[in-house]
This record gives sequence, C-alpha cells and structure tokens, in this order.
Amino acid sequence: MLIFLCQEYLLPLVKLKRKNMNIGQAIRKLRKNELMNQEQFASSVGITQSYLSLIEKGHKKPSLEVLEQMADILNTPLPVLFWFGIDREDVDEKKQYAYDTLKPSIDNLINEVFN
Repeated sequence: MLIFLCQEYLLPLVKLKRKNMNIGQAIRKLRKNELMNQEQFASSVGITQSYLSLIEKGHKKPSLEVLEQMADILNTPLPVLFWFGIDREDVDEKKQYAYDTLKPSIDNLINEVFN
C-alpha cells in the first residue's frame, strides 16, 4: 500500500527541475540509519567506497541495477528511496503546497513501516 501511494500519488507531484534529485543524500541517510560505514555498504553492493562517496555527494549517478541493490540492502523499496531523494526545490511551484502538506506525514509513515 505504501509503495502504491508513493508511485501513484506522491512521485507524480514532482516535476524534476534537477536531473539528480538528492538520491545520494537519501542513500547516505539510510546507510547511516543501518549503522553501516561507506566501506561496508559499498562492499555489500559490489562497488568501491570511492564510487559510493561520489554517489552520496551527487557527483555520480548510479545505474538502476546499483540502486536496486542498494535499496535491497537498505531494506527499502526503490520508490521510497526515490521519495527520500526529493527536495522541495524538485517540486513544481504549483504543487509545493501539496508536497509540504503531505511530506511530513509520508516521512513518518515510511519511518514507522521500515524502521
């Protein structure tokens, strides 16, 4: 149900103004929540620590395959990972009120379900 909400109702609110979103910051946050350092996480994903660092800093874009592996290791569905990568600046100005209204509740729900 939560994944359906993200895919069908929340992600369409976003009209990306930036190509990267902040997927790297979302990965870093979720990795730290799992108490994994970069070396441990990178090893479990099958990438180098330096490549992970570049992803988390927004300098590299991981492939969908790598994102799926990361989401799996973080026990987080991929749409939820994308949701955490969205910032207010990514949302069309006409839809920012809806985003601002929904984001805190959705974040709390996600944290309750996946933490």
